Amino acid sequence: PAGGGAAIGPLCCSLTGPGGVPPPPAAPRRFLHQQKAECRFSNATGREQVRYLFRHIYDRTEIARFDSARGRFEALTPLGEPDAEYWNSQKEELEYRRASVDRFCRHNYEIVGPFAHGRRVQPAVTISPTKDDPLSPRTLLLCTAASFYPREIEVRWLKNGRRATEGVFYGEELHNGDWTYQTQVMLEDTPQRGDVYACQVEHASLQTPITMQWGMPRTSDSARSKVWTGVVGALLGMVYLAVGAALGGRRSSLGGA
Repeated sequence: PAGGGAAIGPLCCSLTGPGGVPPPPAAPRRFLHQQKAECRFSNATGREQVRYLFRHIYDRTEIARFDSARGRFEALTPLGEPDAEYWNSQKEELEYRRASVDRFCRHNYEIVGPFAHGRRVQPAVTISPTKDDPLSPRTLLLCTAASFYPREIEVRWLKNGRRATEGVFYGEELHNGDWTYQTQVMLEDTPQRGDVYACQVEHASLQTPITMQWGMPRTSDSARSKVWTGVVGALLGMVYLAVGAALGGRRSSLGGA
């Protein structure tokens, strides 16, 4: 019993600190520290304004940042207070961050900006009709806009000149990995003869929207086609009879000689 008590005593008392207060939790063995530089451009006031942010992130929480609008570091959590106080005491560090507005933001924007901001690539638009069930009267019309830049685009379906809102399903803008994007918009409907569907695409690269049409043939058009087929057939029959009669008469004259 004495030996058992001696063994239990230290184990019990090690769970609490002085005065019965639990010890602080041990620091995690693995953590993620990130540093992110961000440039923000704006001309809302008529003048170009550039703001530089240098962020310090511990795991998923931003603990401190340098903001060029303030010209110094600021702590966002108690964990970032010692770091912000130390960096603000370093004259060279502050001068380096303050100069980053020109050195990092404006300098890189002059290089990348004309390519990224002014670049325009027109979308290639196609319509693909499919049937999910061959026995079903419903048809799936898929409009694809491919290889366009910038990313913002508007794709809409029109039925007989009016915007279709029911049975329309929008896909995401997918990045192709070559500075271009693609997207698809599907329309599910039951086409009737004479219905005309159109996929209309608006994009920054276009002066006017692109409109691609798909439609069912009209009944009158089908009947007119049948009439013309009958007329052509009758004419061919008359020509055939005339040629036959001419050849028959020629054979008779040759036989008499």
